[in-house]
Amino acid sequence: MAHINLLPWREQLREERKKRFLVVIGGMFVLSAAIIFLGDKYFTSAIENQDARNAYIQGEIAVLDSRIKEISELKTRRQQLLERMKIIQDLQGNRPVIGHVFDQLVRTLPDGVYFTGLKMQGDTISIVGEAESNNRVSNLMRNFENSEWLASPNLTEVKALTSGAVDQNNAFQMTVKQTKPAVPTPAVPAQGGKS
Repeated sequence: MAHINLLPWREQLREERKKRFLVVIGGMFVLSAAIIFLGDKYFTSAIENQDARNAYIQGEIAVLDSRIKEISELKTRRQQLLERMKIIQDLQGNRPVIGHVFDQLVRTLPDGVYFTGLKMQGDTISIVGEAESNNRVSNLMRNFENSEWLASPNLTEVKALTSGAVDQNNAFQMTVKQTKPAVPTPAVPAQGGKS
């Protein structure tokens, strides 16, 4: 006998397909939600790691900036100390020079001439003085020219203090340059053959 199925199999098949479809849709939804959640966690973690790295780098940059500032301050202090040392060395080196200059001022001073003021700026000495005559001032200038420590005398002003008197005094102003004497070079002995 032939089997005839009178049950509503098409509706059951449709209901079964509908359930499978809803299960697949639900699974896809759950899978999508899980992927979105995991992706969010991953990117949040990556952002936090990058923020931590950035904070570390910013901290190191601040440390390096402070070190750079310290180095700059140390370089400035070093330069100041070097300048001070150079000034002190120059003063130490010039100490005997000043003694020689004063000695030369005394040695070159002819009779009848005296200084009323001396002022030194750099290597220029400004001299104010009085002399019994103009010839005495000329002698003083010649003596400066012949000195090893003084050179280039320049007479600025000469004026008579007492006009018409027999022993007339003259006031004068002049400048002279301080120099250092040339250091003699040792003579090199001549090399000759055997005699």
